[in-house]
Amino acid sequence: MKKRRILAFTSIRSDYDLLSPLFNLIQKDSSLELKIIVSGAHLSKTYGYSISQIEKDGFQVLCSIESLIDSDSKKSRIKSGSILLQNAIDIVDFYKPEIILFSGDREDAIVAALIGSYLFIPTIHFYGGDHVIDGNVDNPIRHACSKLASLHFVSHELHKKRLIKLGESPNRIFVIGSIALDKFVSIKVHSINVIKKHFEIANGFNDFCLLIFHPIINESDVAYLHFKNIMEVLDENHINTFVSFPNTDPGNRKIIDILNSYRGNKNFFIYRNLDRDWFLSVFRRSSFIIGNSSAGIMEAASIPIPTINVGSRQIGRFADHNVIFCSTGKKDIASALKKIRTPEFQSTSSSVKNSYGDGTASKKALKLIQNLNFNNFLMKKEDPLNV
Repeated sequence: MKKRRILAFTSIRSDYDLLSPLFNLIQKDSSLELKIIVSGAHLSKTYGYSISQIEKDGFQVLCSIESLIDSDSKKSRIKSGSILLQNAIDIVDFYKPEIILFSGDREDAIVAALIGSYLFIPTIHFYGGDHVIDGNVDNPIRHACSKLASLHFVSHELHKKRLIKLGESPNRIFVIGSIALDKFVSIKVHSINVIKKHFEIANGFNDFCLLIFHPIINESDVAYLHFKNIMEVLDENHINTFVSFPNTDPGNRKIIDILNSYRGNKNFFIYRNLDRDWFLSVFRRSSFIIGNSSAGIMEAASIPIPTINVGSRQIGRFADHNVIFCSTGKKDIASALKKIRTPEFQSTSSSVKNSYGDGTASKKALKLIQNLNFNNFLMKKEDPLNV
C-alpha cells in the first residue's frame, strides 16, 4: 500500500515541541510517511543544536537547511527566512508531499505556507487564530499564515471565531486543543533528587522556578533591561531558578550577556537547550514559571502552577486564572511574586483547568489527517464578504 507523504517544517525547539506528539502518532501509522525539513536554530550550537533531539526521537529528516543568520539584527530574521525559502522550494517539489504541516508564527511557518500555496500542495496550519497585542511581528505573520493555509487545526474556540472573522470558512477549521499539552499526559516525570543529580546540582534547588524570557522586535533595545529586572528580583529573594537561553530574535545578545554574568551564582542553573524529558520534568517540578513564554500561558495550567508574565509579550492572549500579568519594573515583578505566594492564589492555581485542552489533541489531529480528503480544501475560492 502506498503511504501518504507528510512533510513538516521546524526551525526552533519550541515549535518542534508544539507538534512532536503528533509526529509520534504519524510515525506509528503504517499508512503514513513523515519527513521533516529542519532549519534555523535547530542547527545552531549557540541555541543547543536541537536537531539532535529530533534525531533522537527517530524522525526522518528530509533535509537540514542551515538558514539562521545569527546577527541579532532586525534584518536577520527575514534574511534567514529567505534562505530557507530559496533552499526548500526544490526539496519540497522533489519530495512531492500530499500535505505540509507547520505551526505558529515564525519565519519557517510563512515559508511553508508560501511553498504550499505556490506548489499547489495542501497545508495544515496549527495554532492559528490566536492573537496577541504586543506589537510583535509574529502576530500578523500568524494571521498571514492562516490566510495561506488550506486547513486550520486550532487550540481554542476563540481561535476558530477569530479565523472566521478573518474570512476563513468554518469547514476548514477544526478545534482540537493544544497538541503541546499531550506530552504532559505521557511523560514520566523525574523526581527533584533525580533532576539535581542529572544536572550535578549539589546544594539547594529543593524548590525552584522556571524562567523563560524572549525579546520582541519592537522592544529589542530594552528587552535586556526587563530580563535583568527579573533576574535581580529572583536573586534578591534567593529563589532557585532554571533559566533558559532566549530565542533567536533581535535583542537576544544582551540577554545572553546578562545570563553569562550570572554563571556561578548558586541561585541559577542556566541552560541553552534541554532534552524534552528533562525540560518537562523541570517544568512540572517548578513551583511557578516566570518570564514571557507561551508555555506559561498555555501549558502551566496543565500541571498546574502559577505563571508570572512580565511585560507586553503574550498580552491579549487568553489565559486561565493561574496567570498574573505584570509590567517590567522590579517593584511590579516583586509584587507579582508576592501575590502568587499567597494561599488564595495558590488555591486558585491548584484548582485551575486548562482551557487549551485535555492532552488528546494529537489523537484528534491524526484522525483528521487519516480521514480528510486534503484536495477538497486546496482551492480557496471563498469570498471573505460571504463567510
